[in-house]
Amino acid sequence: AGDRGDAAMVAYGASRYALSKGDKAEAEKLWLLIEWCLEYCRRNLNESGVVASDADELENRFPAGTANLCTSSLYYDALISAGYLGKDLGKPVAAYARQATALKKNIDRYFGGAVEGFDTYKYYEGNDVLRSWICIPLTVGIQDRKDATIQALFSPRLWTENGLLTQAGSETFWDRSTLYALRGVYACGATAKATEYLKFYSNQRLLGDHVPYAIEAWPEGSQRHLSAESGLYGRIITEGMFGIRPTGLKSFTFTPRLPSEWNSMNLRKIKAFNTTFDIEVLRENGKQLVTVKSEGKTLLHKAIKEGEIVSVKLD
Repeated sequence: AGDRGDAAMVAYGASRYALSKGDKAEAEKLWLLIEWCLEYCRRNLNESGVVASDADELENRFPAGTANLCTSSLYYDALISAGYLGKDLGKPVAAYARQATALKKNIDRYFGGAVEGFDTYKYYEGNDVLRSWICIPLTVGIQDRKDATIQALFSPRLWTENGLLTQAGSETFWDRSTLYALRGVYACGATAKATEYLKFYSNQRLLGDHVPYAIEAWPEGSQRHLSAESGLYGRIITEGMFGIRPTGLKSFTFTPRLPSEWNSMNLRKIKAFNTTFDIEVLRENGKQLVTVKSEGKTLLHKAIKEGEIVSVKLD
């Protein structure tokens, strides 16, 4: 399919992996790969300042133009993560922050616009039909068009009993876009909406007549399972509901999105940043109490407001 935006995918995944693993020696080995992929993307910016690519991960099953929203969004997140990683490795990374700032503006200028009455994103230049991958900016911290994007995602044009259609008006669905969308909707604070649709999806897939894994695609592949799609379900919880974002080899932020009908939620024995720790969230007197514990020690205990970002530094 030509260039599917692979460099952006690798830079995005490798930088997040290296941060989360917390192994400095391994991160040093991965740095050359990350740096190379980021430079490849930079050299492939078009005249509008977004990344040019022949296709996306759907490999021309659906049109993606000469530059698509997914590739540029992943590149944006990779620049942010590489900035965090490079700082801990003692690399010069100031340029990445500048590039990320410019890219965010260019993404909105190039892809932002009205599609089928929603002020959301055109998946590629000239796109006039809603696409499920308009959820991608929500997963990488770009929330400029979050309200209209959420409305579009859950409108009858895209949402079905099987989650999101790949393209409005088609019958094709790939669970990965539904799983990305649910994660993104949590991440930008629409907790009630995300919980409502997570319950629906979970009942359909994990507890329904097609269990217990996510579907790669339909009608292609006869609803076969792939491990990657099922892994994305877990990321709804870790990066969506708990809002965990690695910010260093030994640090992260999290933004808990406790559903209104829940009194508490906990993640136990998280293996990340070369350590093991718990995150506990408890509702008390209109506020949320958050606690981070590791090996019997309380590293953080504080009351926060809804949507507050909590920073954690692990020893």
